[in-house]
Amino acid sequence: PNICHGKACIQGTRVFVSIILDCLAEQMTDEEILENYPSLKKEHIQAALQYGAMLAREEILPLIEDQG
Repeated sequence: PNICHGKACIQGTRVFVSIILDCLAEQMTDEEILENYPSLKKEHIQAALQYGAMLAREEILPLIEDQG
């Protein structure tokens, strides 16, 4: 990913990596994401996931415990 306004974005687009990760967290399918963001390709979604995984390995993040 490139940097746009200080945030990671997909190269050649103005779509932030965080937007793609938010969409996936909301259980949107790849096809739904691609419909909503026509400048993206399936490879961009994979790149966003890889970037998110890389960040998770570098920093310890607090996880919410299951209350159920």
